[in-house]
Amino acid sequence: MSEAPKIAVTGLYKSFGPKQVLKGLDIQVEPGQSLVVIGGSGSGKSVLIKCIIGLMRPDAGSVRIDGRETTNLSGSAREAVRSKFGMLFQGSALFDSLRVWENVAFGLIEGERMARREAKEVALAKLAAVGLEPTVAELYPAELSGGMQKRVALARAIAKEPEIIFFDEPTTGLDPIMSDVINKLILKCVRDLGATAVSITHDMVSARFIADRIAMIHDGRIVWDGKAGEIDRSGNHFVDQFIHGRAEGPIKMPVRSL
Repeated sequence: MSEAPKIAVTGLYKSFGPKQVLKGLDIQVEPGQSLVVIGGSGSGKSVLIKCIIGLMRPDAGSVRIDGRETTNLSGSAREAVRSKFGMLFQGSALFDSLRVWENVAFGLIEGERMARREAKEVALAKLAAVGLEPTVAELYPAELSGGMQKRVALARAIAKEPEIIFFDEPTTGLDPIMSDVINKLILKCVRDLGATAVSITHDMVSARFIADRIAMIHDGRIVWDGKAGEIDRSGNHFVDQFIHGRAEGPIKMPVRSL
């Protein structure tokens, strides 16, 4: 009997008022695989992630984690599924009033009820895993550069050693050198944990580096899904326009005339 997909999304629909964002979307991720989802702004990437995590309930369709349907879960059953997840948020989303180690250990202390002393030890280990010295642990986020904040956010995402890690635009706002550092850290951390990864990004350099597979969303559906190394010969006009950043093509961007 073959192993169930780690994540299986089938026929997913989600609307906000009259605006239909997801239109019967299908995607699945195998255990230990790194999937990167690309697509233009407003194409539904973030909504897809929020439906998988359970922050949003889809209007219709199925989200299965390890073969278990999750769209109808609530309470402790929902929390049990969420305990499998780690997340690196766009913009890092660190708590300004907490020291670095408290940010990293937040889920351990508040969610797992781990003792602060033990949680700090875990936080220091995870900070070391992303290349940060112990002295950084006592600083506040405002005292860090953007690249260091991103490393702290990555340390927080892996603090509970999750089975599935989500990365929301992990290199946004970073210069090319720091983006390369973050991409390498993401790859290392995911491999060290043996985790399954789902990332959304506009950054094709990042996508090519961290992905085993790349899928493209357009108009609420997956229009291409394949191995990362095959994207340059996808034969898909939507993908070709997106990865080369061309204004002309099947993807039409709304432009207001002056």
